[in-house]
Amino acid sequence: MTNTELAEGLAFNISATDGRARTGTLETAHGVVRTPAFMPVGTAGTVKGVSPDAVKALGADIILGNTYHLMLRPTAERIARLGGLHKFMNWSGPILTDSGGFQVMSLTKLRKMSEEGVTFQSHIDGSKHELTPERSMEIQALLGSDVVMSFDECTPFPATREVAAKSMRLSMRWAKRSRDAFQRAPGRGLFGIVQGGVYEDLRLESVEALTDIGFEGYSIGGLAVGEGQEEMFRVLDFTTPALPQDKPRYLMGVGKPGDIVGAVLRGVDMFDCVMPTRSGRTGQAFTRRGTLNMKNARHVDDPRPIDETCPCPACQSYSRAYLNHLFKARELFGYTLLTLHNLTYYQQIMAGLREAIAAGELDRFAGDFYAAQAAGDIDQI
Repeated sequence: MTNTELAEGLAFNISATDGRARTGTLETAHGVVRTPAFMPVGTAGTVKGVSPDAVKALGADIILGNTYHLMLRPTAERIARLGGLHKFMNWSGPILTDSGGFQVMSLTKLRKMSEEGVTFQSHIDGSKHELTPERSMEIQALLGSDVVMSFDECTPFPATREVAAKSMRLSMRWAKRSRDAFQRAPGRGLFGIVQGGVYEDLRLESVEALTDIGFEGYSIGGLAVGEGQEEMFRVLDFTTPALPQDKPRYLMGVGKPGDIVGAVLRGVDMFDCVMPTRSGRTGQAFTRRGTLNMKNARHVDDPRPIDETCPCPACQSYSRAYLNHLFKARELFGYTLLTLHNLTYYQQIMAGLREAIAAGELDRFAGDFYAAQAAGDIDQI
């Protein structure tokens, strides 16, 4: 890849396709992301409970940072003075930041939205703040993120057609302002966010508006908010084919392993979700054979690992019985071990998807995946 190409933003290359699925690379200022990709969530400048080196070692190319949380604490200006988010958190790879819009809508109680943006009170100390498309672009530039999200309103679910239309059209006006305010730099790009609820005509109107503006990639927002997998897949079935074929597609906030495999089959390239890390702190393990509750008494005398084929530290060195003990004793080491396991499993899924697409065997991979998930856990000792 030449610097000339990177000077225009992000370089996205598709190396193979299988049906609607694609595999390739997204080149950024801080390195290459292999797609399809899952991004561990580092909300406040850390992937909870694990080191950046561990996150890299388990196969992650890119992580997600959160504009809302970082603007409130320690502030984007402080992070910029300290050398940017990469240096601040000791992560040398690419970083994607969300715009802050979702958190403003979901975490703040006292907020006022207008055409200009959103004013709100911090959930931390009650201090008053304003977030606009221009301010969101400024914050993400101060953080130094490689992949930037346009500022949007996350349409609530359920929403009437009228509410979804009004919300989407406001987000499209904010997307244009985000594009105008975005600070272009080599290896840095801005994604527009498709909204429109579950309504096909509104989603397609949103896609048209965003492609008219022009972005380095396209995010699909407003899903995984309670609509269920069947409805999410239905929306993807008419949304992803309408998006530009030569740009990366990012399904925001998704999801469970079965959601990810189904979305890749429908042409999505990038994912993020708190599930593997949050579940790792509550005792839920994701495995080839479905999800396990490590607090369950069935594991109390089990000397076997969660999954004997898994290369993670938890499976290589510790038993189900030990993990059961750690969670019952509320030992922090248990949270770290299970987080590492879940993140490793997610990255194994992504590697398997990439290999299957390249080999033209995605249908076989997906069939084997869903069959193994349905089979359930190994027999209890």
